[in-house]
Amino acid sequence: MGSADIVPGVSGGTLALIVGIYTRLINAIKSFDTRFFKQVVTLKFRDAFNEVHWKFMGVLLAGIFCAILFFTKVVPLQVYMFTNPELVYGLFFGLIVGSIFVLIKAIEGFSWVHGLMVLIGAGIGFWVVTLVPADTPESPWFVFISGSIAICAMILPGISGSYFLLILRKYDYILAQFGKLGTSETTAGLLSLLPFVAGAVVGLVLFSRLLSWLLSRYEAKTLAVLIGFLIGSLYVIWPYQDRTFEQIVSKTEVVAYNSSEAQTLRDDPPDQNRPEFRRLGETMNPDGAQKEVEVLTVKNKLIKSDPFIPYLTVQEAGTDRFWSGIWGIVIGLIMVMGLDYLRTET
Repeated sequence: MGSADIVPGVSGGTLALIVGIYTRLINAIKSFDTRFFKQVVTLKFRDAFNEVHWKFMGVLLAGIFCAILFFTKVVPLQVYMFTNPELVYGLFFGLIVGSIFVLIKAIEGFSWVHGLMVLIGAGIGFWVVTLVPADTPESPWFVFISGSIAICAMILPGISGSYFLLILRKYDYILAQFGKLGTSETTAGLLSLLPFVAGAVVGLVLFSRLLSWLLSRYEAKTLAVLIGFLIGSLYVIWPYQDRTFEQIVSKTEVVAYNSSEAQTLRDDPPDQNRPEFRRLGETMNPDGAQKEVEVLTVKNKLIKSDPFIPYLTVQEAGTDRFWSGIWGIVIGLIMVMGLDYLRTET
């Protein structure tokens, strides 16, 4: 489930269905009710934990956390989104398109009413993503809201929570904070993740009950609106986009001109397409005995993103960028078809 939740387009809820723990998962989430929190506040910890499925949730969350660390440390998606955007976003696009067809297939007796709901959802989705700027705030309140929205989507079969983080432009930011864990920036990463975790908890406690109620009474119509939302917001992850970045210096250090760090940066210039890199700045006291140089930590911040259609609007069509996007889309579609096959077989 952790691997599914971290990849936009693959649903953790779908994986829970495949391995046969979805009902148990929903019941475990519902067990964290007002009674549990009242017992915690009154320091009745034994009674509180006897009320909830804490062993199941503890082991499940540990597995999810391990998968998140894998995709931020071993296979750092937040880096590849900058260095190989066509391939990564192509993969995400294929996963979402495949999920849309899977969800449509799940609606029995698709009628004009469902079609209308899809159109309404598509309109809402397009409206929302056009309102969301290329650069959203990293303030705790916005990260909190992002966590609340993403966690609700993560528990729905066929709907990807990570995709909603992409729409809110917080996907790479959250992955980057997880990537800081275990480094010298662990404390900063944890502090940045606290609002996200708090939002996820609130989202689970409050919104999961509303979603459960909607799905139990209006399952087909709710799914139709969600399908429309996915369709309307697709252009956000279209792999072929002219992305404009602003380079922001987040940290400045001064080291000896002949230090090993400065020499390494001279001999091996950094890849400036990465989300964050270090490069040499101004030389200090160039004619003095103690010559020094600035080492700058630079962050790439997306400020503008304009979709284009290869072969129609640019001359780069047919290059590696073009084929990377195509292969990403194909791989994403194959992955979703494979997961859907496993789900139907079980």
